[in-house]
Amino acid sequence: MSDADVVALLLVRVVLGGVMIAHGVNHWRGGGRIEGTARWLGGLGLRHGTLQAWLSVLTEVGAGVLLVAGLLTSLACAAVISVMLVAGVLAHRPNGFFVFKDGYEYVLTLAVVALALAVLGPGRLSLDHAGDIEVTGWAGGGIALGVAVGATAGLLAVFWRPRPTTDTPQPTTDTPEGATDAPEGTPDTEGPAETDDSDDPPVTEPAEQEAR
Repeated sequence: MSDADVVALLLVRVVLGGVMIAHGVNHWRGGGRIEGTARWLGGLGLRHGTLQAWLSVLTEVGAGVLLVAGLLTSLACAAVISVMLVAGVLAHRPNGFFVFKDGYEYVLTLAVVALALAVLGPGRLSLDHAGDIEVTGWAGGGIALGVAVGATAGLLAVFWRPRPTTDTPQPTTDTPEGATDAPEGTPDTEGPAETDDSDDPPVTEPAEQEAR
């Protein structure tokens, strides 16, 4: 592995780990704090929202720290993939692909980067390398993907209860069917405007006649 490869892997680890730490801290301290995160997760159908909020924070921050340090990289990548899978299924999947429509584009990208990192390994500038922990290649990718899918499936099976879909209420009216709207091209008035086609001269008021 060349020096450029080592630096590139370090860059990927630090950026991906930093993103995960930032998200975890935001779920803990930002906006509505842990209570707001719990309400949001509960609104997505996860039972025990407070427990899920703390689990999310610990997973994101923990995975981020491990990635930056390059320690237990395949398991850290599994945590990232699992978080992204949960977010994709619960929050982003119904919105399509693009991130500007709150779709799953962003979470899919992070999950794929994490999987690729698990396959390539953390590089020489890592605690895994210093401790002679080498789980890379198909083994690293298989562990990351297998643990992530298993953890996600277990979490959703135990805690996720999808919210029932509420049908859009239909408007009610006493107007008979077919009589609500006028056909295209029908005038807005019930008939033509009344016009004075009489040839009779205008009637002169008595006061006007006296003035003459």
